[in-house]
Amino acid sequence: MAAPVGTDSSSGDSLRDQELTATGLKSELEQRLPGAEVELEPEQEIMTINMGPHHPATHGVLRLVVELEGEVVMDLKPIVGYVHTGIEKSCETMSYWKVIPFVERMDYLSYFFNMQAYCGAVEKLIGLEIPRRAQYLRVLHMELNRLHSHLVWLGTTALDLGAMGVYFYCFRDRDRVLDVFEMSTGQRMHTRYFQIGGVAEDIPAGFEDKVRELISVIHTGIAQYEALLDRNEIFLIRTKDVGVVDRERLLALGVTGPLLRAAGEPWDLRKEEGYLAYPELEFDVPVGTVGDGYDRYRVRLTEMKESLKIIEQCLDGLPEGPWIADDRKYVLPPRAELSTSMESLIHHFKLVTEGFRVAPGEVYNPVESPRGELGCFVLADGSSKPARVHFREPSFVNLQSLRDMTLGEYVADLIQTLAMLDPILGGIDR
Repeated sequence: MAAPVGTDSSSGDSLRDQELTATGLKSELEQRLPGAEVELEPEQEIMTINMGPHHPATHGVLRLVVELEGEVVMDLKPIVGYVHTGIEKSCETMSYWKVIPFVERMDYLSYFFNMQAYCGAVEKLIGLEIPRRAQYLRVLHMELNRLHSHLVWLGTTALDLGAMGVYFYCFRDRDRVLDVFEMSTGQRMHTRYFQIGGVAEDIPAGFEDKVRELISVIHTGIAQYEALLDRNEIFLIRTKDVGVVDRERLLALGVTGPLLRAAGEPWDLRKEEGYLAYPELEFDVPVGTVGDGYDRYRVRLTEMKESLKIIEQCLDGLPEGPWIADDRKYVLPPRAELSTSMESLIHHFKLVTEGFRVAPGEVYNPVESPRGELGCFVLADGSSKPARVHFREPSFVNLQSLRDMTLGEYVADLIQTLAMLDPILGGIDR
């Protein structure tokens, strides 16, 4: 079910619709003043500037080559690859088990989604079905991860627009999400919690109460974010009718996720593909009406509310049973058996050191990440290492829409539009 959010576009001409370029202005003046030599003022000339790259020690480095006429963006070209990690190539040198920590670190805000895309692809290749409890635990952690990612996005975007208080509120709540991850996985980030066949461990005692407490905290937090931004005149002026790109153009560019849904297209892989436990859960897909910065804000905020609904349903309906498949060919034995069973110890040693072989084949496994369709392609050649691992990274695909969003807009709006894009350079430069 698609749930509309946002408001209709207000009246007024956009700079996008104005065709007054430097060349056009000079031609018009020459017609009005025959024989006169027309020289444009500096603010009417095209100036090319570099925005970035930032220092290479940061998580991601983006450079934008921008052509400006005064303060208006006339052209834009993203330049990427400054912190290329070679993650996909490195995966070819590792056994299937050892690839998981590599893929986690691409989109470093969506590590559970990276793991699901890869582990799900391998599970399809080997025909391994994970237990229902593991499916629910994966969905639970991925939706918590969606909250975590959107909180970082909202806090940093608000900071880019000068709303420093929102940044502190968002990172306060984000830290509480990481507390929950630490409780269930032992790590706050890059947990390696998803394993081929299920998850590494069952949730500990007290975890459900901690998550239910978090649900209440995030509900309160969302109300605070809305109170700070929804009627903030500066925020509304900076986001409404800014960076508008229509649905058809976004589809042509391959854009997915909140950016596409903000333009009115209710495409969500959780509904369309129905993987893991999502078909058993009730949630809506929020969509926008205009496709501007404000709609992108409202869609993501509403997605957070829907994620809270999914998390609560996972807790209410969490099945009993194993959290990882009982398949000694592909799955590590329980840790508790390693000190009591020589057979389990040998099995663990062989899987960790040699890995397991996968029959030749290929598969593509997509998931709905916080930024859109994250898909993992795995090619098997019969050995214990994947011959090819490639990701369809939504940040990389969505970045090409930035030019359409900013042409004819002010350079100050470029900053807001880039923030609303929510790109993660770790995924782009993988």
